[in-house]
Amino acid sequence: MNEMEPPRNTNGGGDGGAEDSGDALLLGEYAQRAYLEYALSVVKGRALPVVTDGQKPVQRRIVYSMFRMGLAWAGANGAKPVKSARVVGDVLGRFHPHGDQAAYDALVRMAQDFAQRYPLVDGQGNFGSRDGDGAAAMRYTEARLTPLARLLMEELDEGTVDFTPNYDGSTEEPKELPARLPFVLLNGASGIAVGMATEVPSHNLAEVAAAAVALLRNPQLPDDELFAAIPGPDFPGGAQIISSPDDIRAAYATGRGSLKLRARWKVEELARGQWQLVITELPHGVSSQKVLEEIEEISNPKVKTGKKAVTPEQLQLKNTLLAVLDGVRDESSKDAAVRLVFEPKSRTVSEADLTQVLLAHTSLETSSPINLTMVGLDGKPVQKNLRQILAEWLAFRQTTVQRRSQHRLQKAEDRIHILEGRQIVLLNIDEVIAIIRNADEPKPALIERFRLSDRQAEDILEIRLRQLARLEAIKIEQELKNLREEADKLRDILGNPGTLKRLLIKEIEADAKQFGDARRTLIQAEKRAVAELKVVDEPVTVVLSQKGWARALKGHEVDVNGLAFKAGDALYGAFKCRSVDTLIALGSSGRSYSVAVAALPGGRGDGAPVTSLIDLEAGTQLLHYFAGPASQSLVLAGSGGFGLVATIGDLTASKRVGKSFLALETGELPLKPALVSPEQPNLACLSDDGHLLTFPVTELKLQPKGGRGLTLMELAPKTKLLAVSCFAAGLQLTGIARGNKPKEELLRLSGLAAHAGKRARKGKAVEGFKDVTGIAPGIKE
Repeated sequence: MNEMEPPRNTNGGGDGGAEDSGDALLLGEYAQRAYLEYALSVVKGRALPVVTDGQKPVQRRIVYSMFRMGLAWAGANGAKPVKSARVVGDVLGRFHPHGDQAAYDALVRMAQDFAQRYPLVDGQGNFGSRDGDGAAAMRYTEARLTPLARLLMEELDEGTVDFTPNYDGSTEEPKELPARLPFVLLNGASGIAVGMATEVPSHNLAEVAAAAVALLRNPQLPDDELFAAIPGPDFPGGAQIISSPDDIRAAYATGRGSLKLRARWKVEELARGQWQLVITELPHGVSSQKVLEEIEEISNPKVKTGKKAVTPEQLQLKNTLLAVLDGVRDESSKDAAVRLVFEPKSRTVSEADLTQVLLAHTSLETSSPINLTMVGLDGKPVQKNLRQILAEWLAFRQTTVQRRSQHRLQKAEDRIHILEGRQIVLLNIDEVIAIIRNADEPKPALIERFRLSDRQAEDILEIRLRQLARLEAIKIEQELKNLREEADKLRDILGNPGTLKRLLIKEIEADAKQFGDARRTLIQAEKRAVAELKVVDEPVTVVLSQKGWARALKGHEVDVNGLAFKAGDALYGAFKCRSVDTLIALGSSGRSYSVAVAALPGGRGDGAPVTSLIDLEAGTQLLHYFAGPASQSLVLAGSGGFGLVATIGDLTASKRVGKSFLALETGELPLKPALVSPEQPNLACLSDDGHLLTFPVTELKLQPKGGRGLTLMELAPKTKLLAVSCFAAGLQLTGIARGNKPKEELLRLSGLAAHAGKRARKGKAVEGFKDVTGIAPGIKE
């Protein structure tokens, strides 16, 4: 060893030599590479279907394994079903080295007629129910392929697809199956991968086949004609799609969307004028058990986490439901997959009232997402539209038929070659026998004498004597004639695109005729059911306390000075409005919360805290309130000097969690909203250093979706906006005068002229005040 050789850097860091730099890999780069490989494995190896055969890897392996096991489709020559455990064992042992429960769950789903529009597995035994009941253990259930599965497997041994070694190289499995129809649309798919997901609904086989044929005949088929062939999904459980045709087409055109589904029902007349509502079909993914649980939750509400009592909304919903519903029972059985019976409170309750409440508050009406993400012909996972899916499958099917035809042509030519050799034998039978009897090496002798190929000579040497009879010559001649006709047809298919297209159309239409069925899901646009509470439109006064307690008192003649509040609390404001209006609460984060005025408690009590009527964001406090009609405009401003105009309707949130509306910087707070009206066209802005600026409200813009708004007033460093107010002929100022005495002053237009300007100006300091603390519309205008 050379004692002068420098030591090697073994820590993988620092400034190592060339040997280290070639092998070193930063931890971040390694983690990124490893995660990408994992993500790709999940996307292509587990979660997403392939556009060609519509199967995920585990589903493909299950079908292929059952095909190898001889579990052919049921029929006259159909195989008997075997234990599911045998199928799962073969799948795991040969192709899918993962958990047995995962493979069995996939097998179960492929056999469920309520989950799959066209099941590929014929299950015997308990394979679960749509109510969420699990399947029996795999040692109890049995399975075989359905007749429809032949459309996936029938051409597998005809050179139609490529095979790849299995996980241990002991055998091979197909990369894809030679699907004769686009199964990715027939049965759909659902899965969550890494960074992407798929939600492909099921469709009607006859409609998909018709669309494929139409697109095959005219690749430039207009969208209207394509969507006319496939008007929408066709779910296993039927039900009704109430989305408009435009919404369905938009989802198909982009590959993403959401459809509104509704249950289907009938009314059964009973004795003495009584009646009952019977649900016969449920939306896809909804079970009778789920609907019953929702009814129970509404009729017997539980106290929510973090609350001390049941909320007024829960009580109101309970009363609304019990006013129209007397009872519900599940009469589903093997004779009626779905039969949910709802009994009205009385015979005077109308069908419309009962269904409106049930649809609005249960899963009898729900949404179903569409996300047409799948692995395409190029092997990449992409969100595709309906046209792309059909076009890629047709390209795959065309390639499959070409490979099948080439395979059949090769077999036919090989057979013709053999039979032509046998014809030579029959014409020279005595000489052939003599050569075989006398020659030391008969094979070369036969080849030389009759100019045979090696295969022909080998076949002649292995032929049986009874195949040399005169009758056999006639059979050979007939078989040769048939094979040559078949070979000519196959060459025509391979060489003529028109012939290939006609064959594709013929096969698709034949499969559609054999396996097609009627549509189950009704497509009929309807308005979505909305929970409408009948509220008497009457004048009310909404009273808010400084600590956020709200109540609604009837009429507008309310003496606010005579109202009582809890100890330590006082009046925040009284808003004259109507019972159909909305109360808006502004949080310290700029988030708006809304409560229907009709939901506020009345009477002589203290009311209820607004926080009990909403789900307040953590770390947020309610600072300001306003009640009025949806059309009422307000000026919303933050202490940072920015503001905007919005209506109460814009501020109204559809959920109790409210919605983010006024954008604020760190440290800023929302100010008390200012009422906008034609009678008060001017806006006054007051800063905490005593500067006042007035300008027309029209200089602000309406921002229905909220945001930061425009600059209201230029503020000096470390200065904040204190208040905003709309006014007409005068402005009331409150504050502290010299000597620390409270002071109020009414500034008329003449006194406000010095403060008038344009938006975003600094304004002018108010005189006569040591400190101005608030502004309000002039009370003596």
